[in-house]
Amino acid sequence: MHEPDVSGTTTEEWDDPRLEDFDTDDLGEIAGHFLLSASGFPPENFTDLKLPVVEPDGDLNKNALQTAKSGGHGVGAIDDIDDDKQESVEELIDDLANERFENADLGD
Repeated sequence: MHEPDVSGTTTEEWDDPRLEDFDTDDLGEIAGHFLLSASGFPPENFTDLKLPVVEPDGDLNKNALQTAKSGGHGVGAIDDIDDDKQESVEELIDDLANERFENADLGD
């Protein structure tokens, strides 16, 4: 788990990014858009990256934070994540939302 690299914010509609959406093939740079990696940071493969919350252009997406917290592809849907790690990730998501978006209520 790590805090993503963010340049701005957006509330635009969210779609999970694909590798080809990025202007680079450097997985270390791409990893800055995600909260988790199955193989650490930098990841071994793009598919190791989980919970994208930052658009390819660097903007933190509020809708992506919502999806990461409670969506069908969110932290609770990730296999092999223990309760403590899940709680830590949810706290990071809440912190990012509260720091970057006024009155951000992502629910539980």
